[in-house]
Amino acid sequence: MLKPNTLAAASVLALTAATFSQASAAELNAVATFSIIGDFAEKVGGDRLDLTTLVGRNGDAHVYAPKPADARALAAADVVLTNGFGLEGFLDRLIAASGTEAAIVRLTDGIEPREEAGGGHYHFVDGEAIFHAGGVNAHAWQSVANAKIYVSNIRDAFCEADPEGCETYAANAGDYLAELTALDTKVRTAVEALPKDSRTVVVGHDAFGYFEGEYGIRFLSPQGISTEAEASAADVAGLIWQMQEARTAAVFAENIADSRLVEQIASEAGTELAGTLYSDALSEPDGPASDYLSMMHHNLRLITSALSSD
Repeated sequence: MLKPNTLAAASVLALTAATFSQASAAELNAVATFSIIGDFAEKVGGDRLDLTTLVGRNGDAHVYAPKPADARALAAADVVLTNGFGLEGFLDRLIAASGTEAAIVRLTDGIEPREEAGGGHYHFVDGEAIFHAGGVNAHAWQSVANAKIYVSNIRDAFCEADPEGCETYAANAGDYLAELTALDTKVRTAVEALPKDSRTVVVGHDAFGYFEGEYGIRFLSPQGISTEAEASAADVAGLIWQMQEARTAAVFAENIADSRLVEQIASEAGTELAGTLYSDALSEPDGPASDYLSMMHHNLRLITSALSSD
């Protein structure tokens, strides 16, 4: 016969185990394809979310090569959050290899795609070149209005996969959407304060087309919509001519790309790099773009400072 103290200890252990089991069962297991989507997911999911992000901070989804651990993460997931618009060229094969039964959620659903001339590009998967002919710019998150659609799609996907947590997801999303609305207002106000003839920026690849369409900053780039594209001498010469026509243009490096090409462009145009923008990935946690909000604030601050000083 168990002594009272033993019975009490057993009861505590049983209760703890049951509580842990319920907490574990309540967690939603999700995979995000890259760091910006991962940040959105964490803001919505909060403590209920067990998240794996495939392409990490300062990583480039255009050229990412999946690892065996990625297939295991997909196999264990309830939800896989993807960008769509052809960004993750590695994803279809990874999904097939993983055998996952997770819901595959394309977060750009509901967003009007931005077509870019000459936007076709290659993805290299296991040494094989796979051509994507479409000229759709995939970087829709660069418009804050679009970021709100990403967040709403994540909320809906999490609610469907984990109905018990829906109230939490809806509340978290509501709070974050309010922050995004305030950010959108700040961006518009800052850009409107710039002289209309001083709104041209040069970056390595066309990651900011949706920012341009939403806010009115003109972005020029030699590489097109993918970092996998290579700029020809004619592309570079044409871009420098456009810079001279614009009279004022700020040249920026990107955190995910080699800066040598834009350094060359800046030098030949008689200027210097104005800093580094965060386009396709967040910075490390102690960097200037540790989450989406800080990324957008950082980029806005650098762009408006450079264009105001021209």
